[in-house]
Amino acid sequence: MTYVPKGSAADGTYAVAIDPKSAAWTYAGLRVVEIPAGGTHSFATGESEWIVLPLTGGCTVHAEGEIIELLGRESVFSGVTDFAYVPRDAHIQIASGVGGRFALAGAKCERRLPARYGPTPEVPVEERGSGGCARQVRNFASADAFACDRLIAVEVITPGGNWSSYPPHKHDEHRPGVESVLEEIYYFEIEGEHGFGYQRVFPSREGGTDTLAEVRSGDAVLVPDGWHGPSIAQPGHTMYYLNVMAGPGNEREWKICFHPDHTEGYR
Repeated sequence: MTYVPKGSAADGTYAVAIDPKSAAWTYAGLRVVEIPAGGTHSFATGESEWIVLPLTGGCTVHAEGEIIELLGRESVFSGVTDFAYVPRDAHIQIASGVGGRFALAGAKCERRLPARYGPTPEVPVEERGSGGCARQVRNFASADAFACDRLIAVEVITPGGNWSSYPPHKHDEHRPGVESVLEEIYYFEIEGEHGFGYQRVFPSREGGTDTLAEVRSGDAVLVPDGWHGPSIAQPGHTMYYLNVMAGPGNEREWKICFHPDHTEGYR
């Protein structure tokens, strides 16, 4: 199943719990945990590296003797947030005095890197596209912005009525210098109580992934292969999505191939 409606991947602890086994792939994972005011959440990182990313609220992350204070944010629509990287084979505690909702973006990996703080001012923010394809990309853990072993993660804000993840693109073949193999998760939040959007994934090969999903806050879409895009925001409702990516390549890189029929004037 590539479309993951809100609640369908909950496990009691997490509002969203997508791991390599449930996604039927090898590397990428995503959890979303809601912590009440004054509450805590503990977890073992296992064979994966993780980034603790505040969606709402702030928290303190205890990792490997490090204490990382995250100021967080009011919502994903209010701006960029700080974040914490935590390594594989560690026990982590997240404590939140004010309470909040936190994404754990993860990737199964081999190297054990140190726990680190990602400050808000160091997050590269890119205004990508123009006109009806304009959107904002927050490259907090892109391949060239923050060191991880396999994990790549970014946030995208798409104004109401606009298209993003466009032109359609793919990253499901190993072609050195041109395209890298990456599994990908889209996690959505839509501004406004009744907001929605659409996500398209279509085959790049016979029998490939073919999905057209109406998405709302808390939904996710898995992209194991295929052309993906556009992500379409309902007019009047800003769309947010968190992209979590990881793959088998020896180099941690985001190399994509644009669909040849849909590129002119939109890159």
